[in-house]
Amino acid sequence: MIEDIAASHPEAGRVEIWFQDETRIGQTGRTCRRWFEKGVRPRGHRDLRHQALYLFGAVCPARDEAVELVLPDVSTVAMQALLDELSKAVDQDAHALVIMDRAGWHCAKTLMVPDNLSLAFLPPYSPELNVIERVWLYLKERYLSLRVWPDYDDILDAVCKAWNKLLDEPGRIKSLTDADWLLSVKT
Repeated sequence: MIEDIAASHPEAGRVEIWFQDETRIGQTGRTCRRWFEKGVRPRGHRDLRHQALYLFGAVCPARDEAVELVLPDVSTVAMQALLDELSKAVDQDAHALVIMDRAGWHCAKTLMVPDNLSLAFLPPYSPELNVIERVWLYLKERYLSLRVWPDYDDILDAVCKAWNKLLDEPGRIKSLTDADWLLSVKT
């Protein structure tokens, strides 16, 4: 597949592999494991309200790069906005292969894929193949679990701070998203 993309885009010097997905973050939180004294169960907060937002993201393990948008809902318009941002993040001399699942807004006929991107879809029920899932787990486990947010603005602020902390750690995206099978792919 990568050879086909490289052949169909001779203007690009190389092909970058990006992984894309989105995650819901909100008041209906999740519990997680925490280190604590043996034999004692730590207390934690869990909100049962339903306000939430969606973190759309894409990562390039080889470049240790990421693109994200925090949006109120999932839709074709939201996906289009992410693809437009991702198109700007791809190196000038490269063409990006964007690997994602088959969510309805990923496959919409009205979606206009920028010229420097090609989309590839994962098989159904295979989230383990999308390495950005590890980024979502890291953010939720490290910064976004066991929290109570009074309103949407607080959720937005927490998600933006968590994402910025992730980006402030050089090499973190690469360490979370490098997969053995990905290392064997020549770009």
